[in-house]
Formats: sequence, C-alpha cells, structure tokens
Amino acid sequence: MKIEEWLGLLQERVLLADGAMGTMLYNKGIYLNLCFDEVNLTNPDLVRSIHREYIEAGAEIIETNTFGANRFKLKKYGLEDKVKEINQAGAAIAREEAGKRVWVAGSIGPLGVKIEPWGPTSVEEVEEAFREQVAALLSGGVDLFILETFSDINEIHQAIKAVKKEAPDKLIVAQMTIEEDGNSLYGTTPEVFTRKLEEWGAHVIGVNCSVGPAAMLQCIERMVKVTSKPLSAMPNAGVPRNIEGRNIYLCSPDYLAEYSRRFILNGVRIVGGCCGTTPAHIRAIRGAIRSLQPAKPQIILIQEEIEEAKELKPKPMAEKSALGKKLSEGKFVVSIEVVPPRGCDPSEAIEVARKLKEKGVDCVNIPDGPRASARMSSMALAFLLQAKAGIEVILHYTCRDRNLLGIQSDLLGIHAHGIRNLLLITGDPPKLGDYPDATAVFDIDSIGLTNLVSFLNKGLDIGRRRLPSPTSFLIGVGVNPGAVNIDYEMSRFHWKVEAGAEFAITQPVFDVKLLEDFLNRVERYHLPIIAGVWPLASLRNAEFMHNEVPGARVPEEIMERMRRAQAIGPERAREEGIAIAQEIVEKIKDMVQGIQISPPLGRYDAALRILEVL
Repeated sequence: MKIEEWLGLLQERVLLADGAMGTMLYNKGIYLNLCFDEVNLTNPDLVRSIHREYIEAGAEIIETNTFGANRFKLKKYGLEDKVKEINQAGAAIAREEAGKRVWVAGSIGPLGVKIEPWGPTSVEEVEEAFREQVAALLSGGVDLFILETFSDINEIHQAIKAVKKEAPDKLIVAQMTIEEDGNSLYGTTPEVFTRKLEEWGAHVIGVNCSVGPAAMLQCIERMVKVTSKPLSAMPNAGVPRNIEGRNIYLCSPDYLAEYSRRFILNGVRIVGGCCGTTPAHIRAIRGAIRSLQPAKPQIILIQEEIEEAKELKPKPMAEKSALGKKLSEGKFVVSIEVVPPRGCDPSEAIEVARKLKEKGVDCVNIPDGPRASARMSSMALAFLLQAKAGIEVILHYTCRDRNLLGIQSDLLGIHAHGIRNLLLITGDPPKLGDYPDATAVFDIDSIGLTNLVSFLNKGLDIGRRRLPSPTSFLIGVGVNPGAVNIDYEMSRFHWKVEAGAEFAITQPVFDVKLLEDFLNRVERYHLPIIAGVWPLASLRNAEFMHNEVPGARVPEEIMERMRRAQAIGPERAREEGIAIAQEIVEKIKDMVQGIQISPPLGRYDAALRILEVL
C-alpha cells in the first residue's frame, strides 16, 4: 500500500496493532538470557502461534519478532553473521500468518550502543546497521516499519534515514520511549522530539514502552498540539512490580482499553501494546476502538514550546578559570596530584594543599577513584580544597559508575560549587582495584563525556533543551604518548579535540623521545599539553610502571639506574627517582606548557624538590 493510501486510511479510522512479543515468548518458556530474535530460527512455530493469537484477538498490524535483530545486539550471542537470516525469517513467519487480512510491520529497535556524540559508534556505522536490517525485513515481505523504544533522537534519526533509503515507499511509524514526566530517557521533551521526527520524515509519530497508559496519555496530549501527523501509542501494561522474583504487569485489559479510548479522543490513529500486554489486552482495546469514531485532533501549534534551543558561544578559556587564563596566555603551569584520603577526614589533604599553594603551585589535580579503590569522593575533596585551602583544582571526572543522566546532574552540581577545571577520562575498571567483584557502569566513554560537557558549556542539556545558564568548564582530557597502538590513541585524541577539549594531560613521561614524537603529531591542534611526571620511589615501582601501567614506558637506562640505587638502599632509590624526574623536567619544560607531578605514596616533599629545577 502506498504512503498516501496509508495516510488516507488513518484519517478514516484507527488501526489496532498487536501487543508484546517478548512477554509472550517469556510466558511460553523462552528465558531472558536467551536471544528472543533467534527463536525465529530455532522455534518458528512458537513465534507463529503468538502472531496467530494476536490476530485472533483483533490485531490488524502485527510486528515481526526482530526488535533486537541488529548486528550489535546479535553480537552478544555470537549471531552477528545471521542478521539477514533472522530478519528474513521473522518477516516470513509474520507474513505467512498474516495472509492478506493483516499488515506486517518490521520491528526495529535501538542498537544497544552509544552513538556519537555520546559514544564511539559513528552515525555512519549506525545507519549502515539499520539499513542492513531494513533490507532483510523488506525482502521478507513487510508492509511498513515500526521504529520503537528509542531514547536518543540522534539514533532514531539514523533509523529513519535507513528506511527512507532502503524502502522509500514504506510507511514509517517512529516511536520514542519516555519517562513518567513525558520526556525521553535523554531528557528530550515531547514537543522537541515530535517536531524532529516530523522534520526527518516519519509518517506516524508515537511513543511506546517504559511507562503505563496514564503517563503516556499526558505525553500524547502534548504531542498532538505540535503536529498534524497521525500519532501512535503503545504503552506497557503499567510499570512492572517485582513479585516473588518476577516482574508482573498489573494493568488489566479493561484499564488499558479505557485509556485507549482517551488516546483515540486525542488523535491517536494506531493503538497497540508493549511490555506486559497480551492478546487479552488487545482484544479489550479492539472493543474500545469499535465504540468510538476517531476524533479529529485539534492542532494548536505552540511555537514557543517547540522552538529548538540554540547553542550559545562558550566562554573563552581565559574567562573560565585562572588555569584557563594562564594556558591561553602561554604561561607554564604546575599541578600536583592530591589523592583523596581513605576515610572521611580531609584535614591532611587540606593542609597539604595549603603548603603547595604557599610554594607557588598553580593547582592541585584530584583523581577520581584512583585504580578503582574506595576513597573519599574526589568531588567532595575538590570542594573542600578550593574552599578551605584556597587553591584551584583540576578535578578528574570519570565515566565509570555513572549513567548519562547521573553524569549530567553531577556536572551541574560541580559547577554550582565553583569547580571549573575538569580532566575527563573513562576511568579504571573495578577489577584493577580493591573490589574486583564490583560492577562497573560505562554508559559513555571519555569522548562522549567531552561532548556532553561541551553541550553544557553551550547552554544545552543532553536532550538539547536550553539551560537557564550555560556552564563554563575548562575541558581537559587525558592522552597516552606511549600507547601501544599510537594510531588508535591519536584517533581518539582527534575526536576529543573535535568534541571540545581545551587542554590535555599525558600519562607519566619517562621516555622523552616518545613525548617528542607525540608532540610533533599533535602540533596541528594547537592544544596546551601538560606532561605527567612521576618520581619513581623504588625499583619495584619502576617495574610496575613499565609493565603494568599502559603507556608508561620506562627506558632500560632508567631501569638500570634504579637497580643500582636500589642495591644501595631504599632511600638511595628514592633520591635517584627524584633526580631522574628532575632531569626529565629539565628536558621537557620548553616542549610543553606545564607539568603534573604525581608523587607516589603521598611524598609531597619529593614533588616540591622536582620543582627546584624550574
């Protein structure tokens, strides 16, 4: 059916879609740790029977069992080479059961990876993955496409583009998933994502999953005011409740049917169900549809609400912080690392910071959970040092243990406390630290984090909503001149600069030649580089740095000097480590715009002695 015919049909009446596929597969014995999409190959009769139940309940559109059948999600099960086979099978099963009475929608969900600007997966890779799935579903005989449960408007944009290129004559139903407040999981408002989906060419715009019908209705009431496109609504059967270890959806079929009436009265033209809904729910919704004539939605364009937030010009470096001013003026800066203490007493760290300030140190660098150990929050220590020691800080901020929304909240709070200098890094996995059984959250990496902070500096949140006022963070990133795969490291450094990095701090430098080679490669970026300096404390410390810290290559000449010194005694080894660090600083001070000294074992006297050569 042509798109014009679809749109004409949707003007005339409401269409009923099916309910949850995953819920039904689970109820019939397919466990959650299995790949639901693979069931198209391993047990096609089971999938066919579910389609049949929904058709018998009155569904006019059935969705293929292919929600997660893309190369990225299938890779988790070792099935990335079966994208075409699984999607074709899913479409063929649905097509066979639907016959000529029912339409088949190709179901396409998110890829399960973070895409630029929040993650390392490029939009080109994303579009290619979606095109692969679209082509396979098309060859299996689908009538339309439903893009569902998307949180990121950037990602659904690529999915829409993929359908338009592979199947330009097919109807596109584009559905976002929302929180209880009606915004997407990334914070994008219904007014904004509705307008964007319409702009990008979706024929039907809707919401599905995550919330029950009440919250979805409130979202629909906002959407209908800003578009003339047909709408779709496919709520969960309520928010699941954990009862004796199982997630149970408590919305009854009658309750969902009542809300379906309200959806229709607000202009929804395709109604169905998502997680927790069954043929019983669809049967009840069919009765609701029959009891109503579709109401024509009242279109009231609210220009102020849907006006896209404009990026503001970020503050120049010199206006962000004292460190930014010095770097922008080409002055040499010195930072010394102060590690958060174990326990809750910050007094020693505050006293150390005061002494460092007295000695002329520009700022202190505070690592975030160094080597994934349990220490005081680096943010809390940063607030205390800046307030009580009066010294500027560079706060490490890592991606580990924080999801995207939590990161944004942290950063806004950090800014409110007066912290301006950030070093954005991915972070050590817990297995490197004191708690190897602890889990980690890596929602984004350091490149995505740099993009996020740049957005905040431009006055936008991750949902592209305007902030009351922009942040003014000075954005620093980490870089490893001694990386084993230096081309990969340079590629990541390039993307960090593109994302908005304003200065970089290197891993500890022991091999000056490596630093020189690196500086030659990054000269074109005109980015201030601060070199890491580590005074070796012992031969064992030197061996550890060389063998266990990625990129911290200790030349054999230095290793031999530490061996000879260690043979004399521990104190002699520490002195030799300080002498080596002083020599390195002498060699590199005219190559870089600053140094960051990381004194091992909290020996700040060693750090201050290194500064004597300056």
